[in-house]
Amino acid sequence: MEYALDLFLNLDVHLAEFVAQYGVWVYAMLFAIIFIETGLVIWPFLPGDSLLFAAGALAATGVLDIYLVAVLLIAAAVAGDALNYSIGRYVGPKVFSAHDYRGFMHRLLNRDHLDKAHAFFEKHGGMAVVSGRFVPIVRTFVPFVAGAASMNASQFVFYNVIGGIVWVTVCAGAGYLFGNVPIIKDNFSLVAIGIVFVSVLPIVFEYLKHRRSAARS
Repeated sequence: MEYALDLFLNLDVHLAEFVAQYGVWVYAMLFAIIFIETGLVIWPFLPGDSLLFAAGALAATGVLDIYLVAVLLIAAAVAGDALNYSIGRYVGPKVFSAHDYRGFMHRLLNRDHLDKAHAFFEKHGGMAVVSGRFVPIVRTFVPFVAGAASMNASQFVFYNVIGGIVWVTVCAGAGYLFGNVPIIKDNFSLVAIGIVFVSVLPIVFEYLKHRRSAARS
């Protein structure tokens, strides 16, 4: 746990060390991390946003090729979400099978939730797939739930590609442009925490909005 926290807070330093030690194999490592974070619902805690930022910052120093980073990680993000969607489509209806509310798991995985998710993705699916990319943990669950809720496959593919391009371009591009600014480079741990904080703000705002609406009704 302590090592994982150190890895997250000092990702820029560790990434530079990996490049020095493994060379071009770092590209494969970056691809694998992004693919696993977005593609396997059981791995939502990998450092997606901060990893993209650190990779962009390192590319700005000439150690990595920014174009290769962008192409590979966009491919990883799109392929990961596609796999997660497929898994959700296959196992989701079997997982969300309860029709009653006896017990915690039945309340959590009852069929009513899946029906509501289907209605949501029919109406807001594209926005959820794209915007969900920028929220840690949420981005791992959105494609799974989209698949389980039978979101239209062609619509998912379109917004999956758009979301992957936008996410990688914004995060890696921000690192490329600003990651080596002295105040940012010298305080990467605070930047990493800030990225997570900013990413979860939409969830906080949506929760507060829901609370206000519930209080009025």
